[in-house]
Amino acid sequence: MRNSQILILLSIVFLALSCEEVYTPKPKGYNRIDLPEPAFQVLPDTFPYAFEYSKLAQLESAQSGKDERYWITFNYTDFEAIVQMTYKDLEDPNIETDILLNEAFELTKQHQVKAYSIEESLVAMPNGQIASVAELEGEVPTQFQFYTSDSTHHFFRGALYFNTAMKNDSLAPVIEFIKADILHMLNTFEWKYD
Repeated sequence: MRNSQILILLSIVFLALSCEEVYTPKPKGYNRIDLPEPAFQVLPDTFPYAFEYSKLAQLESAQSGKDERYWITFNYTDFEAIVQMTYKDLEDPNIETDILLNEAFELTKQHQVKAYSIEESLVAMPNGQIASVAELEGEVPTQFQFYTSDSTHHFFRGALYFNTAMKNDSLAPVIEFIKADILHMLNTFEWKYD
């Protein structure tokens, strides 16, 4: 064989071997979530409480009866998330503060089965009140719950929920974004008295 024939044969063999594709698995990842800059607006003046809430959230009524007319939901449609909030007038003789507090603790405690951790803390609000906040980690339906009360007139409770089956790890940036919105709400929260 001549040198040119050997060179052509080696080139063909080299090309045949170099065309073999080696598969390298990619690490598991999540879609990138672009979050907007926080912007807030004032709650309408028709409630016994006032605060600023995210312009990204749509304010919806959550009432199902006459006694629930001050219940609201913030719908974060871009993130398939809602923050449900309930209000109770403590001047109503049929409402007991101790029962509301126990219900708030029980609603959080129900998630102990699936939660990796539940961190409860108190947040001092500028109005002089305290808000109790529970942050839940794990595959739980609610990752953030809170309540506040002046202990004589008003009781206000809320929880963050997602309408999606995605893993909470992939939702972490959105959870943190909405938690920051809720903390802003609590830092601008005021009760209205007659």
